[in-house]
Amino acid sequence: MVQKYQSPVRVYKYPFELVMAAYEKRFPTCPEIPVFLGSEILHESRSEDGAVHVIERSCKLNVDAPRLLKKIAGVEHVFFIQRNTVNWRERTLRIEAHNETFANRVVVRETCSYSVHPENEDWTCFEQSASLDIKSFFGFESTVEIAMKQYTSNIKRGKEVIEHYLKELISQGITFIPRWSPPAAEEERAPAAGRAPGALLPEPGAAGTSREPPAGPCPPPEPASPDGDKLDSDYIERYLGQLTPLQESCLIRLRQWLQETHKGKIPKDEHILRFLRARDFNIDKAREMLCQSLAWRKQYQVDLILQSWRPPALLQEYYTGGWHYQDKDGRPLYILRLGQMDTKGLVKALGEESLLRHVLSINEEGQKRCEENTNIFGRPITSWTCLVDLEGLNMRHLWRPGVKALLRIIEVVEDNYPETLGRLLIVRAPRVFPVLWTLVSPFINENTRQKFLIYSGNNYQGSGGLVDYVDKDVIPDFLGGDCMCTVSEGGLVPKSLYQSEDEPESSDHIRLWTETIYHSASVLRGAPHEILVEILEGESVITWDFDILKGDVVFSLFHSKRAPEPSHKEATSPSPCGAGDNVQLIDKSWVLGVDFSRVESPLVCREGESIQGSHVTRWPGFYILQWRMHGPLPCSSSSLPRVDDVLASLQGSSHKCKLIYYYEVLASKDFRGSMSSLESCTSGFSQLSGVTTSSSQSQSSSHLSR
Repeated sequence: MVQKYQSPVRVYKYPFELVMAAYEKRFPTCPEIPVFLGSEILHESRSEDGAVHVIERSCKLNVDAPRLLKKIAGVEHVFFIQRNTVNWRERTLRIEAHNETFANRVVVRETCSYSVHPENEDWTCFEQSASLDIKSFFGFESTVEIAMKQYTSNIKRGKEVIEHYLKELISQGITFIPRWSPPAAEEERAPAAGRAPGALLPEPGAAGTSREPPAGPCPPPEPASPDGDKLDSDYIERYLGQLTPLQESCLIRLRQWLQETHKGKIPKDEHILRFLRARDFNIDKAREMLCQSLAWRKQYQVDLILQSWRPPALLQEYYTGGWHYQDKDGRPLYILRLGQMDTKGLVKALGEESLLRHVLSINEEGQKRCEENTNIFGRPITSWTCLVDLEGLNMRHLWRPGVKALLRIIEVVEDNYPETLGRLLIVRAPRVFPVLWTLVSPFINENTRQKFLIYSGNNYQGSGGLVDYVDKDVIPDFLGGDCMCTVSEGGLVPKSLYQSEDEPESSDHIRLWTETIYHSASVLRGAPHEILVEILEGESVITWDFDILKGDVVFSLFHSKRAPEPSHKEATSPSPCGAGDNVQLIDKSWVLGVDFSRVESPLVCREGESIQGSHVTRWPGFYILQWRMHGPLPCSSSSLPRVDDVLASLQGSSHKCKLIYYYEVLASKDFRGSMSSLESCTSGFSQLSGVTTSSSQSQSSSHLSR
């Protein structure tokens, strides 16, 4: 098992040359790092002009391991080989290290880099990555995860050490070191004097104060990532909160994976972080959960709900919930007077669909308010508080279809809005509440249940009650506070407004937007899914947009002069959206190159990937879009596993793949060769994504983008 670590970008608000001088103070020994016992230079070289300096060291480290393990291994210390390459012209330092001790049993590789901040040449960026693979280690192979945690526990200590030596340099009056410049001819002939072996200072120039330096670090601007594809540690702390190095690494690796597979259409960092928290930072489980949620959002166009959803007048009058300022921690506060709500009447008058849409719009609004409060209060606000008043709760609220609808809504919210609830305050719980709690609690995640605080009677008043979590001047008037609350008081929904009961429930799943432009399909082994597009004139454009939900498939596009006869093969299990048929068009007797021809090269699509593309037709006739099952491929040696390896655990059956797709035919004059021409782009993660640009790969007659 290989454990990997990737740091965010850490920024020193000092010039590169000064940071290098501080870094040099770590050698040959460093009292600030007790585990580092010393180092010895094995090899050193410089380029002719002195711009590139390479130092290779043997570093002696103390083993942070139990005494028994040290005795079994027969060592007290371990040795690492470290190769430092500093380029003064480019102002970069690359550090590569690997273990020399137990190299045949344990493989440790570490890469670090210092470089100039892309937006401020007087600042220096630092990045670090590492991998640890214990192949065979005296029966202690399972300690690989513990070892990585110990490694990451010392990560931030490294930055503290550099900052310590920077302050030491400044206290000595060294506040500026000139940048490297090409030496003059006579300087090239003269040997450098007074320089200790291994010194990293530039050849020409010396420490001094030849220009007016800042008295200390420059006032930091609003934290921002130094690279659009990377995360700054200051940005993480400002907008996402305090994370351990291992948690930072999980966020960065999952974010990188999304960038590789979704090409810009990725959620915001705080949304990714919620899924990691929901799965205790298990990157594989979080990836699985997030991929399913992104496909759900795309299929049902959840990103557009705040613009498209307008609650019916009946819902506005009888739904007893609404936003109300914030709690003491700055979290948006949502008030729900559940005891005053006629849940039976609302379900009968509006149906589950409208109620679910309304709940989803509340969650979308909650995420938006969290972002606003983060900017207002200057600290990360990633969740909200819900205050539920149960006065009036009775057996009417235990109406079975209503409870069933509630459980379905809870399931959807738990799957797609994890870790958005910071605290749930339940007040005035009546005697019937334990019955409702027994029915509902098994469907609520354990992490969420731990955030529940329940008060019966008037226990919510006084110390230990609401005033501990909500400012007194914000407590609603109906709970004894002074603040007027605009949340509806509800009441019984008139039976005259009930919908007809002629149509019974037809599915065990809530059917979201029935007008969704996406279709779902199953691909079976030996039975591809195919759709037919008839083109009456050449120079038309066929566009497509699809997501692979399960398994790996191969996508192809064919052309035929005659119309095929479709044959249907039902999926082995019903699709949640009721459209999981498998349709086959190409007859087995057809011969490729005779009865039909291939017009697009086969494209292997991995589980979790999002594919968009287009094809400019050359001839009229019948075009067939085909998805067929793809066999397993060897694992990639990249830093992150491919999608087929990542989500293999999702596949309940190796004989079935699932996908959602949308296609459209455009006249060539209406198509501009960009993804903005695709209607499917309206399902991009507009509410979640900080980056919405599309990447496309142009070919002679088609455009593809993942």
